[in-house]
This record gives sequence, C-alpha cells and structure tokens, in this order.
Amino acid sequence: MVLLENDSFLTELTRLFQKCRTSGSVVITLKKYDGRTKPAPRKGHSETFEPADNKCLIRASEGKKKISTVISTKEVIKFQMAYSNLLRAHMDGLKKKDKKSKSKKTKAT
Repeated sequence: MVLLENDSFLTELTRLFQKCRTSGSVVITLKKYDGRTKPAPRKGHSETFEPADNKCLIRASEGKKKISTVISTKEVIKFQMAYSNLLRAHMDGLKKKDKKSKSKKTKAT
C-alpha cells in the first residue's frame, strides 16, 4: 500500500475512478488513525501511548492497486471539499435501479 500526500491521493483516486468507469469497483475506507505503526500491546503490559493529534486514514483500492493518505485535523475541511467534488464528478457511472412494474392481475369471477 502506498502512503501519499493529500493532493496526490486525490489525483490517483481520480485515475482509479476513470479506470473503473466501465467495469470494476473502487473500495474506499475511512478510519480513525492514532499514529501507531505497530499493534497495541496486550493488557499485561503497561506501555501507554497518547496521540498528539486526531487523524483520519483513508484507503482506496481497486484490484491490486492500493493507495492511502493520512489527514490531520487542520487539513480536514480543505480535503473534504476536494473529496466531495471528486465523488460528485464520478458518481454518474452508477447503475440506476429499475423500478419493478406492478403486474396486472385479472381476477376470474
């Protein structure tokens, strides 16, 4: 998985959306990120870790291609605006759900 800067992440995400326009899908996950690179220790150990800043980890994957970025609290609004514009631009590839037509039933009397 490649950890990218915010702007380059959005650029690569645009490429993933364009690549999957006709077939395939892009999976995006968001998660709170505390800055740890190793798993939390078991309960028997008294090692404490306090994050300095709240962060968000965003991952996107399409097949074998995986990208990710970490967003700090200061950059959330700027990133969210750019991210929402990108999603709006690429949501037109979704399939529309067909409404089920009511079949006319005739009652024999």
